[in-house]
Amino acid sequence: MSLREPLRSLSTKSLYFGVFIAMVSTLSLSFLVFQAISVRLQRKHFDPVYDRLDQLQLETAVRILNSEGPEALGNYLNNLDHLSGAHHYLLDAYAIDLVNGENRAALLPPPPASQWRIRTGSRSVASQRSEDGKYWFAAVGKPSRPQIWTFLPYYFLVIGATGVLCWLASVAVVSPVRRIAASIALFGQGDLSVRVQSRRRDEIGQLGHSFNEMAERLQRMIVSERRLLADISHELRSPLARLKFSVKLARTSADTDAALDRINRDVDRIASLVAGIVEITSVEGDPGDHGAEIVRIEDVLDEVISDCTLEAEARNCRIALNGRPSGQILGNSELLRRAVENVLRNGIRYSPAESTIDVTIVEDSNSAAIAIRDYGPGVPETTLTRIFDPFFRVEEARNTLGGGSGLGLSIAKRAVLVHHGTVTAKNAFPGLCVNINIPLFKTNLLG
Repeated sequence: MSLREPLRSLSTKSLYFGVFIAMVSTLSLSFLVFQAISVRLQRKHFDPVYDRLDQLQLETAVRILNSEGPEALGNYLNNLDHLSGAHHYLLDAYAIDLVNGENRAALLPPPPASQWRIRTGSRSVASQRSEDGKYWFAAVGKPSRPQIWTFLPYYFLVIGATGVLCWLASVAVVSPVRRIAASIALFGQGDLSVRVQSRRRDEIGQLGHSFNEMAERLQRMIVSERRLLADISHELRSPLARLKFSVKLARTSADTDAALDRINRDVDRIASLVAGIVEITSVEGDPGDHGAEIVRIEDVLDEVISDCTLEAEARNCRIALNGRPSGQILGNSELLRRAVENVLRNGIRYSPAESTIDVTIVEDSNSAAIAIRDYGPGVPETTLTRIFDPFFRVEEARNTLGGGSGLGLSIAKRAVLVHHGTVTAKNAFPGLCVNINIPLFKTNLLG
């Protein structure tokens, strides 16, 4: 077992323990709250009712004593005893029982109190004095259950429910978190294909979904960078080999100038390739890192078409702009110019002589769509999705002098992506049509 396993187990146990402590704390707090509520209800609502009932029984006992005598009083008190299960007494001001003459001073509160209601270990006593002070009414019964015992059955139920909730929490919360942590650990160890399998729609499901999205992006980025490094090593191998051969040839060749010219061409190819690699790396990231600003699409297109016109005329081609854009983009004008220029130069490179490269702009309320179409040979359908990969070139292009390094369209794609846009390609029969779609910047007309 690795060191990570016990650490992961410890953290998980801590989370289990935390859930248990939270629920026990909630249970204890609720017990105290219920106790406080019970005491308050007893004092504010129930005791005043009992006091009024004792006062009514006191007045009734005094009336019976004065009108019918001690015997009738005794019958009345016996009836109360049978009804309530307690013993009732009517006492004079000196605590003498008015039925049998016994002294019951122990049932009266200490002066100057006029009533009390107490619970002792063996009995409960309630005493009430008449308004004229001549009589006391006392009731002695078995002690009622302490209030804690009143709620105890319900607390056993709550304790059972707490245990069930702890188990559900471990199944519904802790276990999924543990699975997500295990997936993250595997991803950190290099398993880029690991994903969290969850259909939940709550916060834990969102956490798993966010991890899957992050893992997907990181996997694409890491795989792309690995492929890029492999492509770079492949692309540099040939010109470096030729350069090494040219150096050897220059040392032995009688025509030194021709050998130096060959070396110069190879150095230019390597410099061009390195410049392309630097450029494709520089367009990664957020447009804000390159200085975000409000860019007019019309200005970008006019500048690109103006720069590419001489190259098109050199190949006896022309560039036709269809539509006049009016929208604006929040981004970097240089990156956007590179994106459009690289696609347009790619179209010029593979256009036949005396043909037209169409640049069409269509806008709606949300985005601007720029379509650049040439009338060249197009590309095989199987390679349409790969022409934006670094260093990818159609085989026919590799064998022509006009073939580039295979970085132009890749640079264009990355420049468009950092502006939250999309770039796609399709065969137009004849030719290739590349579509660039970029979100427009919406100004606040009310501000």
